[in-house]
Amino acid sequence: MKKNVLRVEGISVSYGPIQALDDVSIEVDEGEIVSLVGANGAGKTSLLRAIMGLQKVHTGRIVFMGNDITNTSTDKVAGSGIGLIPEGHLVFSTMTVLENLQVGGYHYPQEVSSSLESVFESFPVLYKRRNQIAGTLSGGEQQMLSIGRTLMSKPKLLMADEPSLGLAPKVISEIFNILRDLNEKGYPILLAEQNAKKALEFGDHAYVMETGRVLFQGPAKELMGNPKVRHAYLGGNV
Repeated sequence: MKKNVLRVEGISVSYGPIQALDDVSIEVDEGEIVSLVGANGAGKTSLLRAIMGLQKVHTGRIVFMGNDITNTSTDKVAGSGIGLIPEGHLVFSTMTVLENLQVGGYHYPQEVSSSLESVFESFPVLYKRRNQIAGTLSGGEQQMLSIGRTLMSKPKLLMADEPSLGLAPKVISEIFNILRDLNEKGYPILLAEQNAKKALEFGDHAYVMETGRVLFQGPAKELMGNPKVRHAYLGGNV
């Protein structure tokens, strides 16, 4: 039986009077890819932010590797082993590729060299561009740098927020192949993605969110065959 890595139990989150999450529960097991599917504003990013300690949780709790991390500081959450690949392939645009990666390894300063070696092995293009200013990279390269920087923190769980956003179809396929390879190397992945077809094809398990609630959940392939999910998110066809 697979070991549970992350468990979110009935959390609620508000931005002032606006309820962003309402009694949301999800789970991620070791070796698993879990997809969060839903339109913009469904609550996917709010959920990742709550897990990361960037957004206050009002009710419910978040358990990671058996420890309650509800409303723990972001720095401690990152140090505990959760890595967030943020929306919009965010990088430190005035710093070099190498400097961006070094920032990602600040929790493990003694292991930066070995971590860099590992990242450059996975992303040869980043090694080629290591002295280039990050803001001059292509969108796809910036997304690779964002993933590489997250890997520098030695995460036990990878969370990816809209990794396909603003990228060309060919680059999107490349990024998803990279995430698949990372999963095969042992990283569990929690993916938030508007592209429902891509997310359901990619995930083992999926949660369909709408207006801050989970409407459907189950094996991703089963959800692809659910008529309501197909009509609402896949245009009636796959």
